[in-house]
Amino acid sequence: MDQRAILAPRRALITAAAAGAVLGLAGCGKNDAKGEDVSATEDLMREHGVLRRILVVYRETAAFVRANFSGVDGRQIWRAADLFRRFGQAYHEQQLEEAHIFPGALKAGGEAAALVPVLIAQHARGRQITGYIQAKTAGGAIAGADAGALAEALESFARMYEPHAAYEDTIVFQAWRASLSKQQLAEAAEQFEDIEKTAFHGDGFDLAVREIEDIEKALRVHGLARYTAPAPGAADAGVLPTPQTEEGAD
Repeated sequence: MDQRAILAPRRALITAAAAGAVLGLAGCGKNDAKGEDVSATEDLMREHGVLRRILVVYRETAAFVRANFSGVDGRQIWRAADLFRRFGQAYHEQQLEEAHIFPGALKAGGEAAALVPVLIAQHARGRQITGYIQAKTAGGAIAGADAGALAEALESFARMYEPHAAYEDTIVFQAWRASLSKQQLAEAAEQFEDIEKTAFHGDGFDLAVREIEDIEKALRVHGLARYTAPAPGAADAGVLPTPQTEEGAD
């Protein structure tokens, strides 16, 4: 029997296996808690979810500080700001967005590229505000002379970062994603996972979620039901701005 005829099926199997390996690599990336693949853009956007929960803490505690600054545990505000500094600024902003996403967005051009200078300026302003918040809350007790300015800093940071993250999610990340091939996106997901593991010695997202949950409970601003809006025209039966309020599911 012709040796080529014998070897042909074997070569076909090897070729098919190699193709399958390539396809598997193109689809792989970070795994979530269930072991399922997480794309690079999904990973970026779920990290924004953690940061948005910190913004909620900022808005709620700003009201607490204005109403009763002496009853607020400044250490928990400091913890929230420190989580934003470590997870949001040192990792997400600097190691992912500024090092990888923004250069790609600039190369893509258009609306996404035009936003990059503003986003970078807001990153710098955010680091400035974070430093201020931590300086005013490091001792635990909040000074009466600092209460108004601290509340303003918390609210202004949230006001800036809410649209900041929304523009990144809907414009910048999408332009970056569209500029890459499937293989390049898979490689980016792997690279981002390596950066995260190096920065946090594990799954930074899961660690950050557990930390913000702990902060929310310590400040008594946890539980989604707490934020349900009243019916239009109804008397506002919402949560009073005081850290002693016992509302929200565990």
